[in-house]
Amino acid sequence: MGRNHKKLLNNLEEFRKSKGLTQQELSIAAEVSRKSINAIENGIYIPSTVLALKIANTLDCKVEDLFKLL
Repeated sequence: MGRNHKKLLNNLEEFRKSKGLTQQELSIAAEVSRKSINAIENGIYIPSTVLALKIANTLDCKVEDLFKLL
């Protein structure tokens, strides 16, 4: 379930932009590569629980705000 889950709604790009962060800035805060953030935003990669929590913490939101199962 790590890649291309068709029933996963991903709002990461919208939340990131609403906070005024670039992919690079978010990647530094979440301690991953910019390519990882890009892959998550494009639905190519589904982050681990720890990474999802780091991203949500950085964006000051809940994981459920970023990712939802349809």
